[in-house]
Amino acid sequence: MGTKVFRYKLDFFYQQALIYLGTLVLYAGIRGSFVEDQFNFVFKDPIVYIIIVFFLVALSTLFLNIWRGRRLIIEPDRIVFHSRAGERVIRIADIEWMHIGRERLVQTAGRFQQVTLKLKGRPLPIRIRVGRYERDRELVAAMEEIAMGVPGRKSRRKGIRSRIGMSSLFRQET
Repeated sequence: MGTKVFRYKLDFFYQQALIYLGTLVLYAGIRGSFVEDQFNFVFKDPIVYIIIVFFLVALSTLFLNIWRGRRLIIEPDRIVFHSRAGERVIRIADIEWMHIGRERLVQTAGRFQQVTLKLKGRPLPIRIRVGRYERDRELVAAMEEIAMGVPGRKSRRKGIRSRIGMSSLFRQET
């Protein structure tokens, strides 16, 4: 496996900015007036200002995410989270367990929604949301290739069952 680079998706941010721009144009077309073959735009309407603020926030968020340049780089021996601010490197040898599956609380389409990595010496796992990166199927395939050399997640149900079993020992029969 060679080096694979997955860029952060910006589709949502483009769509958001275009929707606000379309709303502004549509509202301006409805509220504006034609006088002697000229179009007069109404600037005294507070809704126009609100739509302009939403559009500017969406546009600035889009440019901020373009400027960040977030990427996920998968190499044969490591996973790199790259951005303009820096890089975070996870060596594959440092992965304690790995799970590829769905998020329980998120109901979106697709079988594989996230990759969970538990690192040695770190109490909380790292979650990679596959849908946030371009070429998500290729990303899942690369993660499955990595997962072949890494153990899977241990079942939590076993611990719960053993606690239930222990609690039944302490019950008093009447």
